[in-house]
Amino acid sequence: MVASAAYIEETNTQVEKLVSVFERQKNAFKYSPIPTAKERVQNLKKLQQVLVKHQSALTQALSKDFGTRHSDVSTLNDIMLSLENIKYQAKRVKKWMKPSKPHVGIKLQPVAASVHYQPKGVVGIIAPWNFPVAMAMLPLATALAAGNRAIIKPSEFTPHTAQAIQLMIEDVFTEDEVAVVPGEMEVGIEFTKLPFDHIVFTGSTVVGKHVMRAAAENLTPVTLELGGKSPAIISNNVPLKDCVERLLYGKTTNAGQICISPDYILCPPSRIDEFVETCKSVFTSFYPTIKNNGDYTSIINDRQYQRLLGHIEDAKAKGATVIEINPASEQLNSAARKLPLHLILNPTDDMICMQEEIFGPILPIKACSSVENALSYIREQPRPLSLYYFGYNKTEQKMVVENSISGSMCLNDTINQLSIDDMPFGGTGPSGMGNYHGYDGFKELSHAKSVLSRPRYNAIKPLYPPYDRFFHKLVNKFMVK
Repeated sequence: MVASAAYIEETNTQVEKLVSVFERQKNAFKYSPIPTAKERVQNLKKLQQVLVKHQSALTQALSKDFGTRHSDVSTLNDIMLSLENIKYQAKRVKKWMKPSKPHVGIKLQPVAASVHYQPKGVVGIIAPWNFPVAMAMLPLATALAAGNRAIIKPSEFTPHTAQAIQLMIEDVFTEDEVAVVPGEMEVGIEFTKLPFDHIVFTGSTVVGKHVMRAAAENLTPVTLELGGKSPAIISNNVPLKDCVERLLYGKTTNAGQICISPDYILCPPSRIDEFVETCKSVFTSFYPTIKNNGDYTSIINDRQYQRLLGHIEDAKAKGATVIEINPASEQLNSAARKLPLHLILNPTDDMICMQEEIFGPILPIKACSSVENALSYIREQPRPLSLYYFGYNKTEQKMVVENSISGSMCLNDTINQLSIDDMPFGGTGPSGMGNYHGYDGFKELSHAKSVLSRPRYNAIKPLYPPYDRFFHKLVNKFMVK
């Protein structure tokens, strides 16, 4: 009872702080709504410098939260990814801020028209637990480039990282510029109820629906990056070692806890046995041992670990063949939360692993006789966040690009599309909406204000009422075609 009361008191305190910070940022934006290009670049450079300064603290916090997560995994996928994006935006934000010149039809000439990209105001950022630094810093950098203020709600599953991010942000920003408000699920619920000027959410489709529903009460626009089941198509003639190395890099980095990780395989039936054997060889070369291997990331918590075990047991119970790769896995126990790669052969669509996003080192392999059949199957499923094709045939590559709809895709690679700052990143349909990264992200978190300016001479005055006069007849005769 005492613990429960303490929990409630702490939650109430966090919610009060959240509301207070939100109001401070709203008021600050009223009095200083449009930072200059110089100020935005300064903010981005401050973020860059403080991220470098706190790198060690962040990677250590990430290791504590996961149990086992190599510092190189965190450096490459959280720190370096964030830094590259911040530097990219700092170099270009001045150019992005320049008003664009839209086309103006002859009816309105002579006028000057322009589109000015202005800050929206206060942006709410809800970060996930799988890459909690990068998935907070990427939208934050975009929000700052667009001239906004921001509040970050880190995941409750990574409390050490949340604290490290909070200390880092407080090192260089005041709370009315950027703030971090950690807390449990209740804080997140209250977060989505606030009338932000924009919310960026990265997480599951289920939670994304709740975020969008809450945001709708305030007519708050949302950017949702929601994941989903990202398929990988294997062609009939791609060298399997090339394919599997790249595929398993994307599937086993962070133990598959990546929103754009390959979720299931569509493979020609005649190649499945070779594909399985190649997976065994490649995975073992990546991770010769599992239990005491610091290179192999743990599942984030027991809840997620048990969920993944449930996927495996469900597949076995429904007739699938499950292959656990790596002989050392027999020494594992649930306390370590180390789950080796599991291949699921002959999966059926009623299995949980074929219905829900896996988000872990489980890989269903479904027989599919041709690329055309693979595309037909994918089109019957909810639109994925990413799609992968492995094959060097240019005709097939073109077929896959032109006959599939997904948030992004790779030909002969996996997950690295997220690292390209100049390409939009986002989902479509159940895998999300909106984009961030680069100029697309800048526009996403900016208000595009149209401005029309007419000179002293009013050329369209002859078109004013009363109608059915000479100029109206002239327009009707020569321009309505």
